[in-house]
Amino acid sequence: MTLAHPSSPSDTSSAGATAPVGGGRIQIRDVSIVLGGNSIVQDVSLDIASGEFVCLLGPSGCGKSTLLNALAGFQGLAGGVISVNDEPLLGPSIDRGIVFQSSEALFPWLTVRQNVEYGPRMRGTDSAERRRRSQHYLELVGLAHVDGHLPSELSGGMRQRVQIARVLANEPSIVLMDEPFGALDAQTRHIMQSEINRIWRATRPTVVFVTHDISEALLLADRIVIMTAGPAAGFKSIESIDMPHPRDLTEPQAVALLRRMRDAIGEEVTKALQAQGLDAGVRS
Repeated sequence: MTLAHPSSPSDTSSAGATAPVGGGRIQIRDVSIVLGGNSIVQDVSLDIASGEFVCLLGPSGCGKSTLLNALAGFQGLAGGVISVNDEPLLGPSIDRGIVFQSSEALFPWLTVRQNVEYGPRMRGTDSAERRRRSQHYLELVGLAHVDGHLPSELSGGMRQRVQIARVLANEPSIVLMDEPFGALDAQTRHIMQSEINRIWRATRPTVVFVTHDISEALLLADRIVIMTAGPAAGFKSIESIDMPHPRDLTEPQAVALLRRMRDAIGEEVTKALQAQGLDAGVRS
């Protein structure tokens, strides 16, 4: 089954922002992924609209990160095809930036600005344009005042913002995020959730965001794709989030959505436990 996209994202405000780069359209058709002879993802299809924010949500081991790696071009397919703007995806591309969970992806010997300018410099962008881009995106993530610092001199949340600025400096049409706030403390994570929502609304790339956190997905996404438990995981259901930003998770609509998604994932966790011969009464 193909999960079609809505006509547009739920919020188009971007006060004070420059013109957005524009997001790429993603088409996932009958995709299967096999690793080490084991079926990880089986026969999934999904359309993602330009500028849409989609969260992949599901129990541990269901193949969320594996599917994200396939979207990045890092992981081959056993079947099906992934296309961006109707062109088959053949490997990694500067049009698809990825933000990892760990800020160790930053180069520790480079300053904040040098990290952000690294991609454009490798592409041969002239120094004036590199400076313009790094200044713009450092201001966007609120870190222009620490542009000469090394990553080791920053907090975890600040390092993640540098990583986001470094990806955006390449001006990709698609941003892939693999649990980017998973290693942060609860307060910093809450701040970063608000920040990524603000940055996304200002720049409008297409975002595919992997998370285990139902509340995080509900705060950020236009749509949430819930995956079944692995192996051979598929798409269980999809939730369209028709709520304006910023979102209040205490509102009745949000509470009802959270309960429905919690129950859906709980069913998959129960199935996984039963398959392992463990207590099927445990719920997530």
